Amino acid sequence: MAIRNILFDLDGTLLDTNELIIQSFKHTYQKHLNKQVNNVEIIKNFGEILKVTLDRELGDAGVEGIKTYRDFQIGNFEKLISIHSGIKEGVIELHRQGYKLGIVTSRLNDSALRGLNHFGLKDYFETIVGADSTDVHKPDPTPALMALKELGGKPEETLLVGDSPYDILCGKNAGIASVLVGWSALPMDMLLKYEPDYVVNSMEELVSLVEKLVD
Repeated sequence: MAIRNILFDLDGTLLDTNELIIQSFKHTYQKHLNKQVNNVEIIKNFGEILKVTLDRELGDAGVEGIKTYRDFQIGNFEKLISIHSGIKEGVIELHRQGYKLGIVTSRLNDSALRGLNHFGLKDYFETIVGADSTDVHKPDPTPALMALKELGGKPEETLLVGDSPYDILCGKNAGIASVLVGWSALPMDMLLKYEPDYVVNSMEELVSLVEKLVD
């Protein structure tokens, strides 16, 4: 069956928010634990919902830590984010070809919109399911299925594109084919163990893949 819908993760997939996330965690750990944490330790939790990470790492200070983290992000958002090469051109092309596009992200909805607006991408997406859209998050299938419901699509006509195990597993759990992007900050050998259906190393490759998945 041909692909008609494409769901995208945001952080690390469409937008390069790596430095923003890393610096936000470092600031939070320094303030609440008086502890310096290296990049590798932070990156290994990429894709996990923020509350889960900070509740585990900060314990009783988890709620306060979330506020510290988000305040830092609000103040440094545009300064520390960028867009991956070819992303905007690829999104525009997929939209032009008539595919329905959606965002499924662990980022708060307002923050996701802020990033999309910053790079002129918002109008190409028909739905955004973020961290405050549901209490159940990736790798649970719920966020992807919520987005698909808003698009009026079927799992078998859909791709879920992401950069973490949470994205791959969310796709599998929802009956949606998963596409792993080759520019993830996470080690590729670790990601491949989760057996994504496809791997692409550029947006051009994603556009070509979608065009090949015809009836």
